[in-house]
Amino acid sequence: MRAKGTRAIRRAVGVLAILSLAFSAAACGGGGSATPAAQDTGPVTLRLGYFPNLTHAPAMIGLEKGFFSQELGSQVTIRTATFNAGPEAVTAMLSGALDIAYIGPNPAINAYAQSNRTGIRIIAGATSGGAALVVKPGITGAEQLKGKKIASPQLGNTQDVALRAWLTAQGVSVTKEGGEVTIVAQANSQTLDTFKNGTIDGAWVPEPWATRLQLEGGGKVLVDEKTLWPGGKFVTTHVIVRTQFLQQHPGVVERFLRGHVKAVEFAASSPDEAKIVVNSSLEKLTGKALKKETIDAAWPNLLFTVDPIASSLRRSAADAQKAGLLDPVDLSGIYSLDRLNAVLTALGKPTVGA
Repeated sequence: MRAKGTRAIRRAVGVLAILSLAFSAAACGGGGSATPAAQDTGPVTLRLGYFPNLTHAPAMIGLEKGFFSQELGSQVTIRTATFNAGPEAVTAMLSGALDIAYIGPNPAINAYAQSNRTGIRIIAGATSGGAALVVKPGITGAEQLKGKKIASPQLGNTQDVALRAWLTAQGVSVTKEGGEVTIVAQANSQTLDTFKNGTIDGAWVPEPWATRLQLEGGGKVLVDEKTLWPGGKFVTTHVIVRTQFLQQHPGVVERFLRGHVKAVEFAASSPDEAKIVVNSSLEKLTGKALKKETIDAAWPNLLFTVDPIASSLRRSAADAQKAGLLDPVDLSGIYSLDRLNAVLTALGKPTVGA
């Protein structure tokens, strides 16, 4: 898998003003004494990347509700950048332009492999589900996709790999160069337009685009990706950190994760308010809010969880290898969950594993 995106950090959407709160042990949350790592202080800029998709709702909630700023304190400034797909974010992170990013599994694997297993670590889960293959109404099976054009957000991104793996499992030949189905890499917003005008016949996309292709483009779901995974659970979005940043600022990372846990819990437990918060953020980022019917229809397709669902990452890596998008890579060191588990333990919540 190759990250082909441009330095997407240039598309930074601005700086989040951090609340002027004096840093103290109480600001670390949990009500108890902070771990030594959580006490590291000093002016730090945290560059955070995410996508304007519902699958990245915890990032938007953490920013809009102030969960990140409350936990990080006045010594940490957050700068944000948004991306269309994971390979773009990987390019930014491996160039040193991002510190933490919400991203899909396959770009995270790509970043890990490209950096000789040193560049990034996965530090938490965020979202499961919320991805589907939506097609024209007359298409009822994989055989009918032969000779058709199907879109994915970007070559090597999470949905692109899922699409290629599913087609191969259905006996449909696909390669990076072509095959029996032409896979077109394009921005999700462009995909909606090309689906409407008939340039493409379907797309494997995350929410809210899967729902928008149905409601606005007249499409239908041919494959809901959760039906392909045990228990319907698979990682769509998790959180990665640049390894050097983790080593230099472990306390900042731990405090960020406190805010992340709050954001995930808010998304899961307060869906009505969470949808309002996220839609407001989407309007700021894209210039247009989602229709209420769209966000209401898409939201139940998402499961928000800090569990990174590690087993699904390993299968995604195997699928990418079969598709010729990834050389074999040892994933044994890709997770660094000790900070997350410290936060969960302090909150009296179950820990997660890799």
